[in-house]
Amino acid sequence: MRVNLVFSYLNFTLFSSPRILNPYGRRYAPPRSLITVQNSLYGGPLQKFGNHEQKEEYLTPYATGSKIGCFGLSEPGNGSDAGAASTTAVKKGDEYVLNGTKAWITNAHDSNTAVVFATTDKSLKHRGISAFIVPTDTPGFSLGEKEDKLGICASSTGNLIMEDVVLPASNLLGEGEGEPRQRQ
Repeated sequence: MRVNLVFSYLNFTLFSSPRILNPYGRRYAPPRSLITVQNSLYGGPLQKFGNHEQKEEYLTPYATGSKIGCFGLSEPGNGSDAGAASTTAVKKGDEYVLNGTKAWITNAHDSNTAVVFATTDKSLKHRGISAFIVPTDTPGFSLGEKEDKLGICASSTGNLIMEDVVLPASNLLGEGEGEPRQRQ
């Protein structure tokens, strides 16, 4: 996947990133982890499913490295099983209200924005999961304690906590197919 050059000066793809990162990752893993989360986990869903306005605001400055993003899927008690997500997003008019906790998130304490997966329709199981763009300065958004790690200390790891986080509907990346989209 290439971050579209209209939205970045970088010509960095998911296919080229292993060739670039593997030599460094064998000796020193932190840069590999930081770049992979930024380029693939955060940038990938925005590049593939974001509209023009979302890419302009939430992809361009991240692709150039001036801002940092993170990816919120895992949760306490269910790990990365998106179908068991207990984080919810309830639509109220032109907004969504998010509640829940995402755990073990790389770059949590350094990020300006997170791509967060939340259940919008529990009856649809995996197909009832949606992805949201959540700026970390949104009221109701907070961080858990920074994890004390033995390795890869260049990136922070922690929980993303959402308590009545109100987002405009325009921050929705795609409703109903979060799990399949996350796997593409």
